[in-house]
Amino acid sequence: MATIDDFTKLDIRTGTIIKAEKFKEAKIPAYKLEIDFGSEIGIKKSSARITELYNIEDLIGKQILGVVNFPPRQIANFFSEVLVLGTYSKQGVVLIKPDEKVDNGDKLG
Repeated sequence: MATIDDFTKLDIRTGTIIKAEKFKEAKIPAYKLEIDFGSEIGIKKSSARITELYNIEDLIGKQILGVVNFPPRQIANFFSEVLVLGTYSKQGVVLIKPDEKVDNGDKLG
């Protein structure tokens, strides 16, 4: 069972997607994302399997939540630096996002 101490080890921040493209080399359909997490963290890259519900054009400017303190993970020829958070729903992965516009880099607390 996870404890509150386990949860507090995660650094979950808000970011804005500034670039999205099809990840052609991925075995499972995915996008390569560039996400702005503000001045403290900067721009980070992520591979996200969110192609069922999201078009590239709709992702630009969208705020999301992501775990920014996991080590980079190599997927094909790409290093994913951030885990973008979403729910596995029957229609596909649904991104977790703030209800209101917030600053990039705001921490989930």
